[in-house]
Amino acid sequence: MSPRRPGAERWVPPRAGIDRLREAAETCEGCELFEDATQTVFGEGPDDARLLCVGEQPGDDEDRSGRPFTGPSGRLLFKAFDQAGIDRSTTYVTNAVKHFKFAQLQTGGRRIHKKPAAGEVAACRPWLLSELNAVRPELVIALGATAAHSLLGREFRVSSQRGVIHDLAADWLDEPTRIMATVHPSAVLRLRDPEREEAFAQFIIDLRKAAEVLTG
Repeated sequence: MSPRRPGAERWVPPRAGIDRLREAAETCEGCELFEDATQTVFGEGPDDARLLCVGEQPGDDEDRSGRPFTGPSGRLLFKAFDQAGIDRSTTYVTNAVKHFKFAQLQTGGRRIHKKPAAGEVAACRPWLLSELNAVRPELVIALGATAAHSLLGREFRVSSQRGVIHDLAADWLDEPTRIMATVHPSAVLRLRDPEREEAFAQFIIDLRKAAEVLTG
């Protein structure tokens, strides 16, 4: 394991567009996660998207493909988008952490997702902020606690504030926007029916609130 690293800021080109940011992120060594991950998984979508959706980190599928939300959680998210009336093709999707953190039980075996530590989220935060400033969305959806804490602070509780639209204005944000937090789709997938069905229905209700903001 490498010594503690200073974070991603030194790799982030200032005032850059999405294409330049994505290129620069490929060489990021701002935290130790790059050492074991296959590649950086940067955000994807229109650089003028009205909606920007933030998850936690890439999973195994995303680490192999190099694209966000290509695994089971992504499929559930985009299914929910369809039912909530959100156009997937006009949405920018990304993660708070750009490298896959995992445990491997044996050589060549299954890679098990591990939750990124607060220091790893903080180290990667400059990339997320740069994406927000490049895209300048009208609304941000934070999927799960890691994404919400990265943008709203560690005191924020998704369990009690999910589905609520908040103003997001800070000195690091070029233009103020709005933000809503909800659960990560992986939390829905971990449940069994009928709890999963109920959780998915509530997830769609949250996303419909986001859709109303964009159409209202």
